[in-house]
Amino acid sequence: MYTPAKKQLWSGRIDHETNPANFRFHQVVQLKNMDEWKEYNELQREFSLIGFASDEGVRRNKGRQGAAKAPDKIRSMLANLPYHMNNLGFIDIGNVNCINRDLEAAQVELGNYIAQLLKKHCAPVIVGGGHETLFGHYLGVREYIKEDAKLGIINIDAHFDLRDDDPPSSGTMFRQILEHDKQAGYLCIGIQPWGNTAALFQDAAQYGCTYILAENVTMDDKTYQVIDSFAKQYDYMMLTICMDVLASSSAPGVSAPSPFGLEPKTVRDLIRFITAKQNLLSFDISEVNPEFDENDKTVRLAAYLIAEVMQGISKQWL
Repeated sequence: MYTPAKKQLWSGRIDHETNPANFRFHQVVQLKNMDEWKEYNELQREFSLIGFASDEGVRRNKGRQGAAKAPDKIRSMLANLPYHMNNLGFIDIGNVNCINRDLEAAQVELGNYIAQLLKKHCAPVIVGGGHETLFGHYLGVREYIKEDAKLGIINIDAHFDLRDDDPPSSGTMFRQILEHDKQAGYLCIGIQPWGNTAALFQDAAQYGCTYILAENVTMDDKTYQVIDSFAKQYDYMMLTICMDVLASSSAPGVSAPSPFGLEPKTVRDLIRFITAKQNLLSFDISEVNPEFDENDKTVRLAAYLIAEVMQGISKQWL
């Protein structure tokens, strides 16, 4: 299920050969084969990118398939962005692939790698794939932290993803987590009333979820207070972004486009606030679908959001 990183995805403009202040992502990235990577620097924190090439969960959820192609497309877009992470290391370890529609095995595999990365003092940056990526992300974080540690999950998303489907899909992950992990909590930011049935709102109340409707997301004290209050309840946090939270004018290449979605600057500001939290461990971004994109608009936006997350986390390490 695992394929190592590909050098050909990391190329771009070179402004200077030796001055790090001029470097872009492609000049900083190191490629590692996860099956062979034994040595690492215990004294230095690094970012580690891992892709989850899957849209099996989207297929099961009857969405538009194509997100499995996103990890490599996003890498190629990220490659040419300036690197502003204070000379911190950046590693690409390749992709976990969903083979023969065996989503559950792929999620377990992803979780195993994420746990290993955290043990190597790397901050995982996980690039989906469908939003089923989140469940593999969760498995890895939960394996890494203590069983009794409280884990808060912040989801920037138009949908609750609390469906009760069998088999599990890209719309079931948070029910899967909350039904079995009593130490986990869930905050969803950007919920669209027209993207969730009344039953899903009832389920959100039943599971004790905190949420903010898209129309109520504002970059003022009220939104920040909700995030602050949630973050203080947990030992560790993980952040996941589903790109369909954004307005379809900015992110057309997703499984479920949303005309009333959030603006990119709003999501950027949310990221900046959340990544300032000291208990944030890891991040994933999902549901970019290159098959339905327009001039790489969604791919480019995803790359910018990844860079924003990395810069926010890097400020904690200064």
